[in-house]
Amino acid sequence: MHIEKNVCESLIGTLLNIPGKTKDGENARLDMVAMGIRESLKPVSEEGKRTFLPAACYTLSRSEKKQFCSTLAGVKVPTGYSSNIKSLVQMKDLKLINLKSHDCHTLMQQLLPIAIRGVLPKEVRNTIIRLCYFFNSICSKIIDPSKLQQLQDEVVVTLCLLEKYFPPAFFDVMVHLTIHLPREIKLCGPVWLRWMYSMERYMKILKGYVRNRHRPEGCIIECYIAEEAVEFCSEYLANARTIGVPKGIEERIESRSGFKVIPIDYKTLCEAHYYVLQNTTVVDPYMSKNEKWLQAEHKRSFSSWFKRKIETELARPENTISQQIRWLAHEPKREVLSYSGYGIGGYYYNTSDHDSRSTTQNSGVMVEAESLHMSTAKDKNPIYANMLYYGVIEDIWELNYTQFKIPVFRCKWVDNKGGVKVDENGFTLVDLNKEGDPNDQFIFASQAKQVFYVNDPNGGRWSVVLTTKPKLYDRGDVCDNIEETPSFSRGLPESDDIDNEDVAYVREDCEGIYVEEDTTSRKKRKKT
Repeated sequence: MHIEKNVCESLIGTLLNIPGKTKDGENARLDMVAMGIRESLKPVSEEGKRTFLPAACYTLSRSEKKQFCSTLAGVKVPTGYSSNIKSLVQMKDLKLINLKSHDCHTLMQQLLPIAIRGVLPKEVRNTIIRLCYFFNSICSKIIDPSKLQQLQDEVVVTLCLLEKYFPPAFFDVMVHLTIHLPREIKLCGPVWLRWMYSMERYMKILKGYVRNRHRPEGCIIECYIAEEAVEFCSEYLANARTIGVPKGIEERIESRSGFKVIPIDYKTLCEAHYYVLQNTTVVDPYMSKNEKWLQAEHKRSFSSWFKRKIETELARPENTISQQIRWLAHEPKREVLSYSGYGIGGYYYNTSDHDSRSTTQNSGVMVEAESLHMSTAKDKNPIYANMLYYGVIEDIWELNYTQFKIPVFRCKWVDNKGGVKVDENGFTLVDLNKEGDPNDQFIFASQAKQVFYVNDPNGGRWSVVLTTKPKLYDRGDVCDNIEETPSFSRGLPESDDIDNEDVAYVREDCEGIYVEEDTTSRKKRKKT
């Protein structure tokens, strides 16, 4: 994790030319001149006390820096995903500040490849994406040992590509250590078994106990014992909540907020009720008996037919109708329980209206569903296949069937025909303004998987889709709280330019960098 943090700081510092963090400068350019390489990047001394550095292939123009920083400043992530990324961006000076270890982890795992979309030459951009893809792969919860050699070969190629574009000063010991990470995994196991995020978080808690800086150990011991005593006593009080202690993430994920009872129109209620019947296992036998009829008027009148069918079977003295089918045959109540926040399956969801007023984004959802595919409108042999659908939660309801309640999400889905695409780098992009079938809006809350959307820096109406992992907690002794970050891309960018000798080291479309001469150090030397 510390290798990832140092590599991230060097990379961002060099791209944004952050003083004290960048690996590029007058000395780095003079080193290349002394080595006899990239002489086109040689610093030029001008009249006065400043030096001009030509724009290298990794140099960002001011407009590109604004685009990079504004992309990160506009990111909203799900609850518990990371810190508030917007607070790390300083738009005035166009730089990132106060980056912690986990902030660098989040950037390298998912956000940095998106922030550099549309900036830098294609070869440099793909090289950085390859490096981020490598870190994402080695941080997986499960790693196939047979693929470690492939990861080793890929990181060698990636470092060779970095050496083609970045100055030699960029390659300190931390960048070099990345080449040994696959072998370390082979010897020691997955990375997540050895990283220190939980330790660093707990050290922050212990530091908060210090009230007297002359006696830090005593303050920590005193507060720790007091906290342990209070928690020990609270275990003997039934349904007691500690005062002044915020809810843990496991409690927030399983919680609900914004509860209210609202009436809905009959058409929307029938649509939600039909989806429940269509996706409930116990109702499948009744649907299969009417296969031919379903193709014509199934969605329009199946609910009323199913209700009459169950009533007919219940009239018989000997029937085997279960209680669940009996209550499903009746339509749910017109008044539904509406929530602005709902936790289920390790995810915490909010409505899009709530997200518009929040610093987090919990309304993005993805569902894998079976759909009918036809080659043409006259295709007589359509096939069923699974597809991924992306959307935004508009309402969170609990349908009341008297004896039980079923949580459903009413979503605005993106049309897959023209609203979803995959670019050359494997990023999935969606057009949230291109709405799909308005008569097919509902899903079970248990079917949803959480995603979040980042506006594509290239502009336009597209947004990049990023997936998350559920935070699963076991109420017993074992807790599965592994922070695995899904891949941001469906594949690794190609490295066709590995043998390309015609590399443009100077950017003609970008302004250079002026370095002011440091006179303070000279004055100090004269005094000594």
